[in-house]
Amino acid sequence: MQNYFNYFTEIEEHFQRRRGSLLLLSTLDWALIETWREAGIPLEAILRGIDAAFDKHDASKSRARVRRVNGLAYCAQAVMAAVEDIKEASIGAAKPDSNAESATGAAPGFEQARIAAHLRECAAQLDEAKLAGIAAETAQANAISLQLIAGEVMLAAPNLEELERRMTVMEEKLLSAITATAPEAELVALRTESARELAPYRARMQTTQIRQIEQQFLQKRLLEKYKLPRLSLFYMRQG
Repeated sequence: MQNYFNYFTEIEEHFQRRRGSLLLLSTLDWALIETWREAGIPLEAILRGIDAAFDKHDASKSRARVRRVNGLAYCAQAVMAAVEDIKEASIGAAKPDSNAESATGAAPGFEQARIAAHLRECAAQLDEAKLAGIAAETAQANAISLQLIAGEVMLAAPNLEELERRMTVMEEKLLSAITATAPEAELVALRTESARELAPYRARMQTTQIRQIEQQFLQKRLLEKYKLPRLSLFYMRQG
């Protein structure tokens, strides 16, 4: 759970530092980070990849006029190379004790009251969402489940990985219901938008990764439209 809260913000801030400006990440960039998170790519590899991509870009600028980096997807290829480098370097290295964290108690920021508050906040947002049909029914069922889990959390410290899995399943069901009920024209427009934003970076990514990013892009846009929460501990408020 190390760097659990900071995974997204550290990537964004590191990219901004290397670019030399406070360029806000796009929906496409956030979708890319989501695919890295789901693939279990360590933060260290991503930061290394960003550095490698910018080092190469900066070296190119000294020889010819090169366009400025405008998206995190520019670094995707370098990130995957960094992942392979880290894997090779770790061969034969001793694995850390998987019970070390449980022996020291909950990680800072994962206090029971904070987790319960996050779950209840998500439930309230689902209750207020303006949905119809199966999407509304799924949202209401998720809201009830989250309230029940919040009560469980206050009684005993949860297994964070198990809780994250339960929330992921709930989110997947909700997204499936929303996608099934969304107008076809809306889905086509969103896919066209994601394809347009991805176009400059397709040569730097594998087909599987492109499809994952397109799916994440679509899901993020749908959640934003209906003002729905992300059902994950990654989005729990830190303050």
